Amino acid sequence: MSKVGLVMEGGAMRGMFTCGVIDVFMENGIEFDGAIGVSAGATFGCNYKSHQIGRPLRYNLNYCKDPRYGTFKSLRKYGDVYEKQFCYRDLPYKLDPMDFATYESSPMEFYLVATEVESGRPVYTKIDHLDDKAMDWFQAGASMPIVSTPVEIDGKKYLDGGISDSIPLKAFEEMGFDHNVVILTQSLGYKKKKMSGFLLHLKAANQYPNIQKRLAVRHEMYNAEKEYVLARRDEGACLLIAPEEKLPVSHMEHDPKKLQAAYDHGRKIGLAYLKQVKAFVGQYKSTK
Repeated sequence: MSKVGLVMEGGAMRGMFTCGVIDVFMENGIEFDGAIGVSAGATFGCNYKSHQIGRPLRYNLNYCKDPRYGTFKSLRKYGDVYEKQFCYRDLPYKLDPMDFATYESSPMEFYLVATEVESGRPVYTKIDHLDDKAMDWFQAGASMPIVSTPVEIDGKKYLDGGISDSIPLKAFEEMGFDHNVVILTQSLGYKKKKMSGFLLHLKAANQYPNIQKRLAVRHEMYNAEKEYVLARRDEGACLLIAPEEKLPVSHMEHDPKKLQAAYDHGRKIGLAYLKQVKAFVGQYKSTK
């Protein structure tokens, strides 16, 4: 039985590109058996399962200038650039609520990636229900190193999934999703460079030795995973979607025009690939 998946890279506010792509998919009735997201790929991509077209764009435009949302002021005050109560309680429950009923009734499986800080290993968590613990997992998977406090869940601490598995195509294949659409937030020509020694030796990085080791070689991991995705594309096992050029947003972007531009570029690319995606998904879902 063939299972068709959606793999979404992270990249903080580059995730607005992914939002544009998946909104086009949802508007055109494209259904996946499962999806996996890394960092922003999870916090934004989970709206696929709740079928909330436009929600991540809307709340990012509405709250991008809030001091609790991606600022060093928030880091100094709360220990996280994205403050927990605001981002993982107020937003999903009150300010721009997730559709809990639709999410939980959707047959699509949804997974996110986090990094366990003591071992430095990736953890793949299936999120079936939306509750406080699920929100903690979303926070953990998107807690960028150095500018976030590790999130404790069931006695273990976690950080951003991109530290240990930035493009989890291989992991998703091993879960049984043998044909996948992969959305990157960097252009195809992008090569990740080694993190600066200054950042690696900040206290926030070196207090967890295995996280520090992961960060030191993350560029090697990322570039190798990118090559794997390209190889699987060439073999016909995945369909790859990426920006045409570097997106006009920073990690913690506060300019709504730039956020909108990244989203609009995602829509443009999503529409350009729509016919291919429909054919790809239809071909393999029809083999069930």
